Amino acid sequence: MNWPFLSTRRWVQITQVLTVCLCLFVVVSCSTNPQTTTLTSGDGRITVGTTLKPRTLDPADAYELASLSLVYNMSDRLYTYEPGSTEIKPQLATAFPKVSPDGLTYTIPLRQGVVFHDGTPFNAEAMAFTIRRFIENKGKPAFLLGDVVESAKATSEYELTIKLKKPFAAFPSLLAFAGVCPVSPKAYEIGEGKFTPNIFIGTGPYKLAKFGPDSLQFDVFDKYWGEKPLNQGINVQILSSGVNLYNAFRKKAVDVAGLSMDPDQVRSLEASAKKGFWQAIPNQGNVVSYLAINRNQKPVDNPAVRSAIAAMINRPIIYERVLYGQAEALYSLIPKAFSDYQPVFQQQYGDGNIQKAKELLLKAGFSQDNPAKVEIWYPSGSPTRSLAAIVIKALAKKTMDGILQFEINTVESTTAFKNIAKGLYPTFLLDWYPDFLDADNYIQPFLSCNQGSPEKGCEDGGSQSQGSFYYNPQMNQLIDKQRQEQNLEARKQIFAEIQNILVRDIPYIPLWQSKDYVFAQTGISGVQLDPTQILIYRNLKK
Repeated sequence: MNWPFLSTRRWVQITQVLTVCLCLFVVVSCSTNPQTTTLTSGDGRITVGTTLKPRTLDPADAYELASLSLVYNMSDRLYTYEPGSTEIKPQLATAFPKVSPDGLTYTIPLRQGVVFHDGTPFNAEAMAFTIRRFIENKGKPAFLLGDVVESAKATSEYELTIKLKKPFAAFPSLLAFAGVCPVSPKAYEIGEGKFTPNIFIGTGPYKLAKFGPDSLQFDVFDKYWGEKPLNQGINVQILSSGVNLYNAFRKKAVDVAGLSMDPDQVRSLEASAKKGFWQAIPNQGNVVSYLAINRNQKPVDNPAVRSAIAAMINRPIIYERVLYGQAEALYSLIPKAFSDYQPVFQQQYGDGNIQKAKELLLKAGFSQDNPAKVEIWYPSGSPTRSLAAIVIKALAKKTMDGILQFEINTVESTTAFKNIAKGLYPTFLLDWYPDFLDADNYIQPFLSCNQGSPEKGCEDGGSQSQGSFYYNPQMNQLIDKQRQEQNLEARKQIFAEIQNILVRDIPYIPLWQSKDYVFAQTGISGVQLDPTQILIYRNLKK
């Protein structure tokens, strides 16, 4: 399936809002004793602090974590995630879809007795309206449904029928995407560009009471169909930097500190949490960091060079020195939370396999006099990637006897993400925030190619947009096959075959997957992240 959207994907870089390590050193050094003053709020409301500033609250245009996290907490979806799991369960749907034998038609029964925040009844027609609007208004995430959905119709008052353009086994997981939440047909319009960024009228447990430049207020929706929130409402405070969020939490100006702070700040707060000053709640993340390798650029067009880099990479050293252990080593593009995960890079190369890396390069004709010189690029607003590049370069210098050398380059983020698809960079350090939680979302956007050749690589498709230009007709066939396969075990076997080809061809080298931390004051309970790294507000209690 053609997903030509990837050159404009989210590319969210949480670390872009962080300060450099020197600034942090000053903050930490000057604040060695956490203040112990208590919060003054006694109204049962929770104050959540974050640095993520929303661009819009319109679900049809929300495609950044800052916006989606707010939409998520004010909305319901047809399906949602089981707590602490990548598995979905019905929410506004009353059951999983009935799928036609050809895999194209999904029939979904809907919950009755649900109303929108403006009092409009929720039904199949409202859900069909929402899906059509999501596609036809052509917002940033419109491709998610636009590339997949042929039509969405109400076949009875509480039965929705969706017809797909092509079979897509992961479709129910796509319906759990925060932006695919029903919105009131009375409050929204269908039409390209017709967005309402400053309001939100959905069916969720909270309704929007205030939307300011640096704060939001969510009030409990008294007509909510499900269990009411455990708090009396949420105040969201948007801080201008990670340092300000760090200090606001230490001074107990916020009850819960979510994204984002850098590894030094997290380490400092975690150390104080162990002394009982507050709570540190770690969560396994599903964001993956990786090195994209351009098969059209020398010397990484040589398979031996790609293999040598994969062999010499030492993930434990990277995430210990860069992220202070706040991550997990990753050996596939698919994260460990999925049963489809296969640690193929660990099995094939391990970590720091210097002998193998040298042998591969020497056999390919490289030497101290003729070294493989590889450029590593990263976005200038990312201290984490800067440190990762420095560590990779230092490891090669220390261990590879000059046969493999790295040169570090940086470029402004907006420019970088325009040029990656043009093939300007031999390698690039990136991370990936999933749109929906299915192994397909870590494979198809990276390895698919709609048009290409063995000589030129991918000229149109996911891999071209990601900067690897990977082209493999067998991979395309396997991707299509897993998208059509409804049997979970059979689909798992296809993903295993895909990962075996991934480690053989090495268009990307997976490095680590995130571990996200949320901090809460001692009187707060119910702190939990959704599997898509969104803090769940409704369970917070003071």
